[in-house]
Amino acid sequence: MERRGDRYYLLDVFTDTPFAGNPLAVFTEAAGISDERMQAIATELNLSETVFVGTQTADNCFPVRIFTPGTELPFAGHPIVGTSHLLALLGVIERRSPLVLQAGVGDLEVRFDGDMACFTTARPVDVQPSSLDSATAAELLGLSASQVVDDPEIASCGLAYHLIELDGLDALQQARPSATLWSRSVSPSGIEQIYLHVRTGDETRRSRMFSSEIGNLREDPATGSAASALAGFLATKESRDGRWYSQIDQGIEMGRPSHIHAWVERSDATTIRIGGQAVLVGEGKLYR
Repeated sequence: MERRGDRYYLLDVFTDTPFAGNPLAVFTEAAGISDERMQAIATELNLSETVFVGTQTADNCFPVRIFTPGTELPFAGHPIVGTSHLLALLGVIERRSPLVLQAGVGDLEVRFDGDMACFTTARPVDVQPSSLDSATAAELLGLSASQVVDDPEIASCGLAYHLIELDGLDALQQARPSATLWSRSVSPSGIEQIYLHVRTGDETRRSRMFSSEIGNLREDPATGSAASALAGFLATKESRDGRWYSQIDQGIEMGRPSHIHAWVERSDATTIRIGGQAVLVGEGKLYR
């Protein structure tokens, strides 16, 4: 007998091509599912993230819970983009109206622009010095010191990353984090995510994201929360007229190309928006 909340949908996010981008599972009727069961389901599905959508709280306003296979996250970008596309595809919301997804980090407003869902971060970027320096970062990644552009920084719009700029695509492709060095140089910071990035054009970047969870290093094919942190950080350095934009390509080395669009507008406060496409690739239900 099927229980309410057992059905879920599978999407690939930050792409319009099936089996590219970042996979996502979304449970659209998650009210009443316990925290323990949410975590068990996310562990069983073993995707980067699984989203549980709660009961609508106001017009076009829904609470969401985001879980990795090992923990709950206050904020993640590809779950917000993917869930927004799914709610529109199912006719739960209308694309012409703003959507609010209530995550642990706060309310995330989503607007649709053509075939993209674009969310505004709930917080401006926060930048702090990283516990890594350029020499340590190079050793961690198996690179030469000259391939790391500068000392890393930590940036966050709700989920923190060590941002490490590399000098070119060769360095990005060669990067192989060492689990031993990670435990010695990254884990003590309490921030178990690094985001590598390379400038490839005036408005283009290429990136890779590595994280440690349950003692294992893993790579992510598309990371909207990291893109928002990077965009906020770079805009403070590069913006001349208060506006900044970049397409950030990720997942190339994994065979799952992803395209993340990032905009920053600076006035009295900093507004960071992340946008992308998504494609529905399947659905299923749980039997237990």
